[in-house]
Amino acid sequence: MQRLVIKVGSAVLTEHNEIAKGRMLHLVTLIADLRQQYSVVLVTSGAVAAGYSALKLDKSKNIGKKALAAAGQPILMSSYKRKFDIFDIDTAQILLTEDDFDSRKRTKSFQEIIEALLENDILPIINENDITSTPEQLFGDNDQLSANVAYAIDAPLLVILSDVDGYFDKNPRIYSDASIRKVVTTLMQEELIGEETPNNSFATGGIVTKLKAADFMMRRDREMFLCSGFDLSAARSFLLENEHHLGTLFTPKG
Repeated sequence: MQRLVIKVGSAVLTEHNEIAKGRMLHLVTLIADLRQQYSVVLVTSGAVAAGYSALKLDKSKNIGKKALAAAGQPILMSSYKRKFDIFDIDTAQILLTEDDFDSRKRTKSFQEIIEALLENDILPIINENDITSTPEQLFGDNDQLSANVAYAIDAPLLVILSDVDGYFDKNPRIYSDASIRKVVTTLMQEELIGEETPNNSFATGGIVTKLKAADFMMRRDREMFLCSGFDLSAARSFLLENEHHLGTLFTPKG
């Protein structure tokens, strides 16, 4: 089966510093359906936000973020496990850093682990390793981590489930006449160097990091689909029915 990487952000997974259980269940249900047609790998954010429900630490400080991630990882994974158990889907957690893609030996090890998990029908759940790594070892956002994962495991498509419906021609929070760009085949340099402005206090990067992930994929002749993680109908239509109603497809093809 074709491989597919799904990335979901903190803004989708959490609400009021708690796991958004309803949205997580909808995500898990979608993944269960997708696994009938795809070999799915999930890249998830949310550990730091989940940790904040147990520890009220300052996430802007490095040690505070690490402590929140340490507390939040088991909360996040146990929440996933309870929901994937509904569908009898076994999961495995993998924590990565940018260094894992810079070393041929470490990349090969990671690839072999993914292969073994998928061959045994186990869903890999990947997050960045905030806890033991230094800032120099981190991507800093899971958008670019997910693009690197997709390339490393030879997945032709990355789907990012976000707090936006797609890539607009102008900021929809400011301009009422903003419209979604349904298909994007090239990205200009100025689009990739804009200010990183996440819409959620526990998110990182906002639209700019998603555009960087899309550019990474397109430069390697792969595709990325950006759509809402709050309403998964666009993802369902695109992935299961081959119908593109909402969301933005970044593709190198004209």
